[in-house]
Amino acid sequence: MAQETNPGAPAPEPGFVDSGFFCMTLHRPSLDLFRVKVLPLAERESLSSIDKMLLDADGPPPACDEPLRQTILESVRRIRHARERGASVMLIYGAHLVKNGALRIVRKLIETGWVTHLATNGAGTIHDWELSFLGRTEESVRKNVAAGCFGTWDETGRYINLAVQAGALRREGYGRSLGRFIAEDGVELPSVAELEASLRERPSDELAPARAELLQVMVRHGVPGGRLAVKHAWKEASILARACQLEVPFTVHPGIGYDIITTHPLFRGAAIGRAAHLDFASFSGAVEGLDEGVVFSVGSAIMGPQVFEKSLSCVNNLRLQEGRKVVQGHTIYVVDIQDGGNWDWSHGEPPKSNPAYYLRFCKSFARMGGDMKYVQADNVVFLHNLLHELNR
Repeated sequence: MAQETNPGAPAPEPGFVDSGFFCMTLHRPSLDLFRVKVLPLAERESLSSIDKMLLDADGPPPACDEPLRQTILESVRRIRHARERGASVMLIYGAHLVKNGALRIVRKLIETGWVTHLATNGAGTIHDWELSFLGRTEESVRKNVAAGCFGTWDETGRYINLAVQAGALRREGYGRSLGRFIAEDGVELPSVAELEASLRERPSDELAPARAELLQVMVRHGVPGGRLAVKHAWKEASILARACQLEVPFTVHPGIGYDIITTHPLFRGAAIGRAAHLDFASFSGAVEGLDEGVVFSVGSAIMGPQVFEKSLSCVNNLRLQEGRKVVQGHTIYVVDIQDGGNWDWSHGEPPKSNPAYYLRFCKSFARMGGDMKYVQADNVVFLHNLLHELNR
């Protein structure tokens, strides 16, 4: 019998096969990411080098206009008040702050005790680590994606993943694990035999999953136990290392598929997830201490607002269970070079018909209670002037 056809029927959607009676989705196999070819990091053409980008935190800050200066002076007063009463002062930042050369400025902010908690995304740690290890970072995305080598650099993926996987055995999060790896120029890895014995003897132990992941990586990739020495010749510029040395909480909030370390064969999603879980709990501890405290979200368009709103909700949830008031009296400074959607955020949230409504880095923070102030400024200009005024 001939197959019936309907000349007026719409054409099948792409990705479907028309059998004449029904449409069937084409299921393509997942990629085998273990087959990704990685290259030596030294072979990469890097766009930024530490000798040209690193700013002098003790030098005079860039000029700023009077309205920005007044906002900075106001934030200084609020920081001083927060520190006098023991409240948190949190700096959440995106990767461009590192690429713009502000590492020493951030280090000074924690060395002087003005900032009590640091948080960044995966990219912020990758640039920090590459500068500490190689003295240069950043690559051409357009050129290297087309060549199939964007982010596929061996040492970056190998050492950051190993640092986090080894840190899990010490119950450390992403930030602490990588900061220690840089500060101590490497890490001590257990032997394969030690990991196997631990799993046999304590299969239900809290650290058993972390041991199993590290064991699989070491066996599959021939990583020996013992001291893994990795020299970080430029670690004096690292924010991660300095935070570890000072025991200032530094949390990292990555996304699977966001960061170049996820393309490396040593990557294990469970290990990154475990580290991020620990860091989210630490981040929330800082939010717990935020009454009359200060938050700076500098150049963090997605991670900062998204993590903060969930954390604040968790903190308020627990407080209300205990009969306590929710977090209040805090000030949030959202700093970005964008114009904030050309909306005056001091008047509240714009209507949904206004494009500014869809700027996550403004809208989310505007909903977080306290006093949110949007500051359109270059991140280095803002933070360098802030440090200068704090240390007067």
